[in-house]
Amino acid sequence: MENASKALIIAGAILLAILLITLGIVVYLQAQDTIDSVNMSEQEIMAFNNKFTPYEGDNVRGSQVNALIEAVVSNNQSAADNGDTATKGITVNGTAGVSIDPKTTSGTVKRVPSGTFYKVTITRSKSLVSSIAIDTLTKTE
Repeated sequence: MENASKALIIAGAILLAILLITLGIVVYLQAQDTIDSVNMSEQEIMAFNNKFTPYEGDNVRGSQVNALIEAVVSNNQSAADNGDTATKGITVNGTAGVSIDPKTTSGTVKRVPSGTFYKVTITRSKSLVSSIAIDTLTKTE
Protein backbone atom coordinates (compact mmCIF):
# COMPACT_ATOMS: atom_id res chain seq x y z
CA MET A 1 0.00 0.00 0.00
CA GLU A 2 2.84 2.36 0.81
CA ASN A 3 4.33 1.93 -2.71
CA ALA A 4 0.96 2.69 -4.33
CA SER A 5 0.58 5.97 -2.44
CA LYS A 6 4.13 7.03 -3.38
CA ALA A 7 3.39 6.16 -7.03
CA LEU A 8 0.26 8.35 -6.95
CA ILE A 9 2.23 11.25 -5.45
CA ILE A 10 4.91 10.92 -8.13
CA ALA A 11 2.27 10.74 -10.90
CA GLY A 12 0.58 13.86 -9.50
CA ALA A 13 3.91 15.69 -9.43
CA ILE A 14 4.60 14.73 -13.04
CA LEU A 15 1.14 15.94 -14.15
CA LEU A 16 1.67 19.22 -12.29
CA ALA A 17 5.06 19.68 -13.99
CA ILE A 18 3.50 19.04 -17.43
CA LEU A 19 0.75 21.58 -16.66
CA LEU A 20 3.29 24.23 -15.67
CA ILE A 21 5.39 23.62 -18.78
CA THR A 22 2.29 23.86 -21.01
CA LEU A 23 1.23 27.09 -19.32
CA GLY A 24 4.70 28.54 -19.88
CA ILE A 25 4.59 27.68 -23.58
CA VAL A 26 1.14 29.27 -24.01
CA VAL A 27 2.28 32.50 -22.34
CA TYR A 28 5.43 32.56 -24.48
CA LEU A 29 3.49 32.13 -27.75
CA GLN A 30 1.04 34.90 -26.83
CA ALA A 31 3.87 37.25 -25.98
CA GLN A 32 5.73 36.47 -29.22
CA ASP A 33 3.37 38.59 -31.38
CA THR A 34 3.82 41.54 -29.03
CA ILE A 35 7.58 41.12 -29.13
CA ASP A 36 7.53 41.14 -32.95
CA SER A 37 5.67 44.45 -33.11
CA VAL A 38 7.79 45.94 -30.30
CA ASN A 39 10.85 45.50 -32.52
CA MET A 40 9.50 48.34 -34.66
CA SER A 41 10.19 51.84 -33.40
CA GLU A 42 7.39 54.37 -33.02
CA GLN A 43 8.59 56.16 -36.17
CA GLU A 44 8.55 52.93 -38.19
CA ILE A 45 4.99 52.21 -37.04
CA MET A 46 3.89 55.75 -37.96
CA ALA A 47 5.61 55.55 -41.35
CA PHE A 48 3.91 52.21 -42.07
CA ASN A 49 0.46 53.46 -41.04
CA ASN A 50 0.83 56.81 -42.86
CA LYS A 51 0.82 54.97 -46.20
CA PHE A 52 -2.84 54.06 -45.59
CA THR A 53 -4.44 56.43 -43.05
CA PRO A 54 -4.82 59.44 -45.41
CA TYR A 55 -7.43 57.42 -47.31
CA GLU A 56 -9.58 56.73 -44.23
CA GLY A 57 -13.00 58.37 -43.89
CA ASP A 58 -16.40 58.88 -45.48
CA ASN A 59 -16.90 60.23 -49.01
CA VAL A 60 -13.58 58.99 -50.36
CA ARG A 61 -13.45 59.25 -54.15
CA GLY A 62 -12.98 56.16 -56.28
CA SER A 63 -9.64 57.40 -57.61
CA GLN A 64 -8.35 57.67 -54.04
CA VAL A 65 -9.63 54.17 -53.28
CA ASN A 66 -7.80 52.86 -56.35
CA ALA A 67 -4.59 54.52 -55.09
CA LEU A 68 -5.18 52.87 -51.70
CA ILE A 69 -5.65 49.49 -53.39
CA GLU A 70 -2.35 49.91 -55.23
CA ALA A 71 -0.61 50.86 -51.96
CA VAL A 72 -2.01 47.74 -50.23
CA VAL A 73 -1.00 45.46 -53.10
CA SER A 74 2.51 46.93 -53.10
CA ASN A 75 2.75 46.59 -49.31
CA ASN A 76 1.55 42.97 -49.35
CA GLN A 77 4.01 42.07 -52.10
CA SER A 78 6.85 43.63 -50.10
CA ALA A 79 5.73 41.84 -46.92
CA ALA A 80 5.56 38.52 -48.81
CA ASP A 81 9.05 39.05 -50.22
CA ASN A 82 10.33 39.64 -46.66
CA GLY A 83 8.32 36.74 -45.21
CA ASP A 84 6.45 39.14 -42.95
CA THR A 85 2.80 38.82 -44.06
CA ALA A 86 1.71 37.87 -40.52
CA THR A 87 2.73 41.26 -39.12
CA LYS A 88 2.61 43.66 -42.08
CA GLY A 89 0.10 42.02 -44.43
CA ILE A 90 -3.16 43.93 -44.93
CA THR A 91 -6.57 42.42 -45.70
CA VAL A 92 -9.10 44.42 -47.75
CA ASN A 93 -12.81 43.65 -47.98
CA GLY A 94 -16.20 45.40 -47.88
CA THR A 95 -19.26 46.06 -50.00
CA ALA A 96 -17.26 47.67 -52.83
CA GLY A 97 -16.33 44.19 -54.06
CA VAL A 98 -12.59 44.55 -53.52
CA SER A 99 -11.03 41.58 -51.77
CA ILE A 100 -7.33 41.34 -51.00
CA ASP A 101 -5.73 38.59 -48.94
CA PRO A 102 -2.16 39.30 -47.78
CA LYS A 103 -1.18 35.65 -48.26
CA THR A 104 -2.15 35.79 -51.96
CA THR A 105 -0.06 38.43 -53.70
CA SER A 106 -0.47 37.36 -57.31
CA GLY A 107 -3.37 38.01 -59.65
CA THR A 108 -5.37 41.04 -60.70
CA VAL A 109 -7.08 43.17 -58.09
CA LYS A 110 -10.44 44.72 -58.90
CA ARG A 111 -10.47 48.49 -59.29
CA VAL A 112 -13.46 50.59 -58.33
CA PRO A 113 -15.29 53.16 -60.51
CA SER A 114 -13.87 56.67 -60.09
CA GLY A 115 -17.26 58.42 -60.03
CA THR A 116 -18.45 56.67 -56.87
CA PHE A 117 -17.84 57.59 -53.24
CA TYR A 118 -16.74 55.09 -50.62
CA LYS A 119 -16.38 54.77 -46.88
CA VAL A 120 -12.92 53.52 -45.91
CA THR A 121 -12.52 52.06 -42.41
CA ILE A 122 -9.10 51.04 -41.10
CA THR A 123 -8.59 48.47 -38.33
CA ARG A 124 -5.35 48.26 -36.41
CA SER A 125 -3.78 45.28 -34.68
CA LYS A 126 -0.88 45.94 -32.30
CA SER A 127 -0.69 49.56 -33.56
CA LEU A 128 -0.25 48.49 -37.22
CA VAL A 129 -2.90 48.72 -39.93
CA SER A 130 -4.14 45.15 -40.37
CA SER A 131 -7.37 45.39 -42.37
CA ILE A 132 -9.27 47.91 -44.45
CA ALA A 133 -13.00 47.87 -45.23
CA ILE A 134 -14.11 49.66 -48.39
CA ASP A 135 -17.88 50.15 -48.49
CA THR A 136 -19.84 51.72 -51.35
CA LEU A 137 -21.90 54.80 -50.57
CA THR A 138 -25.03 55.66 -52.55
CA LYS A 139 -23.82 59.21 -53.29
CA THR A 140 -22.28 59.66 -56.78
CA GLU A 141 -20.91 62.64 -58.71
